[in-house]
Amino acid sequence: MRSLTVLGSCGAWPEAGRACAGFLLEYDGFRVVLDLGYAALPRLLEHCPRGEVDAVVVTHQHPDHCVDVSALARVRHYEAPDAPPVALHCAPGVLDVLRALEPEPDPAEVFDVHELAGTTRIGPFDVLTVELPHYKTNLGVRLSAPGVSVAYTGDSGPSPELRRLAEGTDLFISDATLQGDASDRYLMTAAEAARGSRGAKRLLLTHFWPGSDRSVSVAEAKQIFDGEVIAAEEGLTLPL
Repeated sequence: MRSLTVLGSCGAWPEAGRACAGFLLEYDGFRVVLDLGYAALPRLLEHCPRGEVDAVVVTHQHPDHCVDVSALARVRHYEAPDAPPVALHCAPGVLDVLRALEPEPDPAEVFDVHELAGTTRIGPFDVLTVELPHYKTNLGVRLSAPGVSVAYTGDSGPSPELRRLAEGTDLFISDATLQGDASDRYLMTAAEAARGSRGAKRLLLTHFWPGSDRSVSVAEAKQIFDGEVIAAEEGLTLPL
């Protein structure tokens, strides 16, 4: 099975019935989690009841992208104490956040921790990372394996580096927090996400500000992006 499942699609905090950033990427039995923010873990456990994933990628240290990694650590510590540590590839500051949330057991004991910026391989995937503009160090990531290429921005303002991530990908997952005209250069509108994703086959918009009308974001992106535009929804699974 090769697929991408949306665990959470909200930015900042989760709306009722939703969760913050989180995605499950599956490739021939290998499972990678991309971010795990507020309320995303319960949705992951619907697919992996004991948190049995092969790797976790965390783009940056904001809690709407990483706080439920601490909850995953508890699942692994209590439910699979004899299992090998799960690989955690994370941006600077993430480990500090996890330790502040739960110092015992140390997250570095539950996870096999790696700097995301230095990661070039995760299981079957070749990995490309680029630093994107945000309030904290944020690393966009592209994972490529035979027949599949997926890129994810985490959080980003507009940047020429987005094209580097997007070019030739089957699916480009982009934050689209804002709508209309916006002056915030560390978050994107859907139109800006669409411009940055040119070169990808499909665009999955995510990280919506709570309360936003997502159909507006999709309409704005469709004016610019030539391929399929999809709004992330919790539970949505896209074949790859």
